[in-house]
Amino acid sequence: MKKTIYLDYAATTPVDPRVAETLMANLTMDGCFGNPASRSHRYGWQAEEVVDIARNQVADLIGADAREIVWTSGATEADNLVLKGMADNYPEGHIITSAIEHKAILDTCGYLAQKGMTISIIQPGSNGIIDPLKVEQAIQKNTCLISIMQVNNELGTRQDIQAIGEIAHRHQIAFHVDAAQSAGKIKIDMRQLKVDFMSFSAHKIYGPKGIGALYARLNQQSQLKAIIHGGGHERGLRSGTLPTHQIAAMGHAFELAQQELQQAELFPLSKTHLGQLKQQFIQGVTDIAGIKHNAPAEKCTDGIINLRFDGFDSEMLLMAFKDLAISSGSACTSASVEPSYVLKAIGLTDQQAHSSLRFSFGRFTQPEDISQAIQVIDKGLKRLTAFNQAS
Repeated sequence: MKKTIYLDYAATTPVDPRVAETLMANLTMDGCFGNPASRSHRYGWQAEEVVDIARNQVADLIGADAREIVWTSGATEADNLVLKGMADNYPEGHIITSAIEHKAILDTCGYLAQKGMTISIIQPGSNGIIDPLKVEQAIQKNTCLISIMQVNNELGTRQDIQAIGEIAHRHQIAFHVDAAQSAGKIKIDMRQLKVDFMSFSAHKIYGPKGIGALYARLNQQSQLKAIIHGGGHERGLRSGTLPTHQIAAMGHAFELAQQELQQAELFPLSKTHLGQLKQQFIQGVTDIAGIKHNAPAEKCTDGIINLRFDGFDSEMLLMAFKDLAISSGSACTSASVEPSYVLKAIGLTDQQAHSSLRFSFGRFTQPEDISQAIQVIDKGLKRLTAFNQAS
């Protein structure tokens, strides 16, 4: 059976085998399978220690205090915890976000708007970048939260969260960042950034699905209100028995990511694994006529590239590139027949958005995978062009 080349790392990453070993080691009687809340025996104590170690591993990656890490089921829950917590404190407040945020933000903002909150949605430039000045201009007297993602999940564009954080801090407004696509790929240091809340998801960083975390700065935790009740776990912010195995795996995944980032700091960006893959892929598709970039490569993270194939819709393209595991947009909206709202927000027409595909690669992508992918794209486009000309 011919190998399908996986180029959909932005949707989810495979669990690193080292992380999988940690996951399994905390599932059975031979490992730390206990309930961390069980304080009357050693199984509970051991599980609690595993959770504490993982909490520190997550905190270490982002330069935070372990007390600022709250376990969740993923970045979506972490996003909800922040937005709904702020809404509970400021029921007539105002939230600023952008038109290219993840649906976890935009759908939650839509829900809060129905409850009486005011929402301002900033439009990006055609390059997929949010202008910090536009964010500042949107501030109102009752603005209680600004929420801007660090790396866009469809375009790969990086936002200037340092500048936006400075603006939020100057106006004494809480600042939230969805970092699901950036954690472990871009250096994050909470000692330098004016960020109050940050959301993470393990399955975007070679950990398991179903576990994530929220960074909540110590002096801002009183702003949060639990949205899941029943036991008062996580200092009353998120009830539910902690999944020791998943937490241990997430901690290990973050530790491995930190090691990779430290190693990458020793080399120019073009010499890192992802940097080399990006250069190879861009060079390859540049030689193929008719392909356009939906966001400038220099504005994007190394692992995500969004390309447009004018004249062909995404369904045709996916069939022509059937040997590639890729997507026509976010995994959370790929079932929709509607054109990508992210691509429309940067000025693409419905037809252009329907002609676009996202390619994303990561730790286990090899140069030969990129070479084969370029061949698949080249041959597939030639077949589609010949078919169109014949018909």
